[in-house]
Amino acid sequence: MERVALENQTITEFVLLGFHDIAELHLLFFIVFTVIYVSTVVGNMLIIVVVVSSQSLHTPMYFFLVNLSFLEILYTSTVVPKMLQGFLQEAAISVAGCLLQFFIFGSLATAECFMLAVMAYDRYLAICYPLRYPVLMGPRGCLRLVLIAWLSGFMVDGLVVALMGQLRFCGPSHIDHFYCDFMPLMGLACSDPSITQMTTFILSVVCLTAPFGLILTSYARIMVVVLRVPAGNQRRKAFSTCSSHLAVVSIFYGTLMVLYIAPSAIHSQLLSKVFALLYTVVTPLLNPVIYTLRNKEVHHALRRLLYIKHTETPD
Repeated sequence: MERVALENQTITEFVLLGFHDIAELHLLFFIVFTVIYVSTVVGNMLIIVVVVSSQSLHTPMYFFLVNLSFLEILYTSTVVPKMLQGFLQEAAISVAGCLLQFFIFGSLATAECFMLAVMAYDRYLAICYPLRYPVLMGPRGCLRLVLIAWLSGFMVDGLVVALMGQLRFCGPSHIDHFYCDFMPLMGLACSDPSITQMTTFILSVVCLTAPFGLILTSYARIMVVVLRVPAGNQRRKAFSTCSSHLAVVSIFYGTLMVLYIAPSAIHSQLLSKVFALLYTVVTPLLNPVIYTLRNKEVHHALRRLLYIKHTETPD
C-alpha cells in the first residue's frame, strides 16, 4: 500500500465517513440508493443496446446519447458502490485509491460537461440549419467532437490530480464525505494547497461556464426558431422537451458550480453531500428518462427489439 509520509506521521489510508451523522437511516439509504444505482445502470445500458441494435437510430443525436449513457454508467459506478459500502461498514480507501477515484470520477464528470454541450449544439444545428445539418454533423465531425469531450475531461483532471499528488497529507485520516472529493481532501493537506486550489478553481470556471453558456445559447436559438412555428402540438412538444432538458442540465451544472466555484456558499457539510448526490446519483438516473421519455423513435426501436427477442424465444 502506498504511503504518504509527513514529518513524524504516516497516513496509509483514508476513511470515508459518508452520512455518519444520520446512522439510523443507513439501512434505508442502502436500499434506496441500491435501487437507484441499479435503475441507472439498467436504464443507460438499455439505451446503449437499443441504439446500437437499431439501424434507424444510427444518427449523430443517438451517437452522442450513447456516449452520454456510457459516461453516466462509468462515473456513477466510480462513486456509488463505495458509498453503499459505507452504509454497511467502515469504508476505508488507500491514499492512492482515493486519488484514483477522484481522477476517474472528475475526468468523467468533466467529459460529461462537454458532452452535454455537444448534444445541445447538435440539436441547435439540426433545428436551425436542417439543410446543412448532414454536412455539418458528418461521421468524422461527430467522432471528433466526442473525442474532444472525452480527452478534455482526462487532461483537465489529470493536471489537477498531478498537483494533488504533490501534497502531503497529515490527517486526520477521516474524510467527511461519501467519496474522495476535492475540497475535503484539501482540508487534510499539510503542505500549502493554494496552487492546487487556484488551478482547480480556474479550470472549474472554464470547464463549467463555457459549456453551460454554449448550452444556454443553443437552446435560446432553438426557442427563437420554435416561436416562429404556428402554435400547435409540435410547438408544445418542442417547449416541453427543451424545458425538461434544461432542468436536468441546470441541476448538473448548478450543483457543480456551487461546489467547485463557490464552495463558501455552502456552510454545512451535510448540505454539501446532498448537493453532491444531485450530480452523482440523481442526474445519471434522470438523463435516460428525460432524453427518451417523449422520444417515439426510441420507443419504437425498443418495441421492435423486444418483439424480435420474444419471437426468437423457443416455445
